[in-house]
Amino acid sequence: MRNVICQSVWYSSRGLLRPTRQKGPNSDGVSRPVHGYAAHMMSEPQQGTPAVLFDVDGSLVDSNYLHVYAWQRAFDAEGVPVAAWQIHRCIGMDGSRLVRRLSDDPPDDIQERLSDGHSRCYQELTPLLTPLPGARELLRHVADLGLQVVLASSAPEDELETLRKVLGCDDIISATTSSRDVDTAKPEPGIVQVALDRAAVGTDHAVFVGDAVWDAHAAAGAGVPCIGLLSGGIARAELEAAGASPVFADPRELLEHLESTRIAALAPRR
Repeated sequence: MRNVICQSVWYSSRGLLRPTRQKGPNSDGVSRPVHGYAAHMMSEPQQGTPAVLFDVDGSLVDSNYLHVYAWQRAFDAEGVPVAAWQIHRCIGMDGSRLVRRLSDDPPDDIQERLSDGHSRCYQELTPLLTPLPGARELLRHVADLGLQVVLASSAPEDELETLRKVLGCDDIISATTSSRDVDTAKPEPGIVQVALDRAAVGTDHAVFVGDAVWDAHAAAGAGVPCIGLLSGGIARAELEAAGASPVFADPRELLEHLESTRIAALAPRR
């Protein structure tokens, strides 16, 4: 019992999720034993295990275009003319910065109404959320390699909870971040730095996976290599110009070519 308590304190001090069997409404109804990195951590807590940091919106869950619609509804309600393509170009950016960029830095009360309007509309759309092809399989394979799976998201806490339910992989996630962890989210590197701290790893033992130029900029700012995904709707050339390399279509294609990436290189030798 003392050992269990000590391990629980260790996890809490690092902002990690203690692995458990997957049960309940967030799973497929099948009780699974933990495995990969999670199983390793349960047996003996250690620091420094290499980590793969994942953006979630547009990288693991097909949500970007729902965000576009929700933002457009919010702007329309305030009488601010913004085209959908302009919004799409900003998805993945810090929400406050997105509002200022697209609405010419309006007064604080209008910015707050825009943010609240987006949140309300997006909440109505969450039943449409689905994992991107190969997302769950990718996360589980990364865990099976003995690597930490970290959700380096800048989504609000309630949205992140919804995204985690959609993924249904909490049993293998070792740490998460959300918008409450930083004052300004991507492209500022703060979220990536918080994720590194919670995983207790340095930049030489991590890699970031994201779908937006803002992900690539944030990773670069933190000194972490970035693998790009086209699943957020941003062109390959733009992701590469922002520093993402290599770039794959979606999580499934990344999984199929995993052995050629930094993720496989980070995996502990067996």
